[in-house]
Amino acid sequence: MTIELPRTAMLGVGSMSGAVLDGLLAAGLDPATVTLTTKSEGSAAALRERGLDALATDTDPDANRHAVRGADLVVLGVKPYMVADVLDEVAASLHPGAVVVSVAVGTTTAAMEARVPAGVRVVRALPNTPIGVGHGVTGISAGATADDDAVALASSVFSVSGTVLTVPEDRLDALSAVSGSGPAYVFLLVEQWQEAAERLGFDHEQAAAMVQGTLRGAVELLAASGREPADLRRAVTSPAGTTERAVAVLQDADLADTLERASRAAIARAEEIARS
Repeated sequence: MTIELPRTAMLGVGSMSGAVLDGLLAAGLDPATVTLTTKSEGSAAALRERGLDALATDTDPDANRHAVRGADLVVLGVKPYMVADVLDEVAASLHPGAVVVSVAVGTTTAAMEARVPAGVRVVRALPNTPIGVGHGVTGISAGATADDDAVALASSVFSVSGTVLTVPEDRLDALSAVSGSGPAYVFLLVEQWQEAAERLGFDHEQAAAMVQGTLRGAVELLAASGREPADLRRAVTSPAGTTERAVAVLQDADLADTLERASRAAIARAEEIARS
């Protein structure tokens, strides 16, 4: 997939928005169409070494305003607590009809719309970290001012590096609790599964090879088969066999309830951030 975007500004390029940028460049985005800002001169210099137009807010107080002038698409990659201040800073410089996309948890479109001029269209996007390897899952929600064209433009930023789901904004925190926080759940599973393997007598490298290879293979099999995970689980679980005994232990742990409680805790925290 290749991508063409209108003149674009990316404000606050950090780990997540940096992964988004890498996906866009890998998809053929012309570097000359994007202007970036970061906090430090060191990170801005590193981006310039890659042929990108990058400014540092620490050394150039006008960096964000300069970046958004003439931009039809503005991607906010700053921390949630910084979104309001950055929008106040650049509001007067935003192009009429520009699309502003935030990747911040807990910052509502209504809160952003209150800080931008009339006609500027606001969209929220919550990608997850696998977007950096082309397998992201991103939730997209339109603000009251965003039309279908704005949503399509915002979606195109993320769809080159994975799956995009358009959902009502009142479902976005729940989506983030599943897919946004989800990689941490998987990494925790792998971490503890490997620890269990080591306690069974394998060294760290052997445990990592078994667990990570099994997880990777199972996920690839699930994707390639087109079958439901329950069907594949039953196929590998012979009656009265060893896997059946192991699966019974996991089912007794009520993983679905545990994952739901974890997700609800993440949702509650997102709501706290929105109120702060």
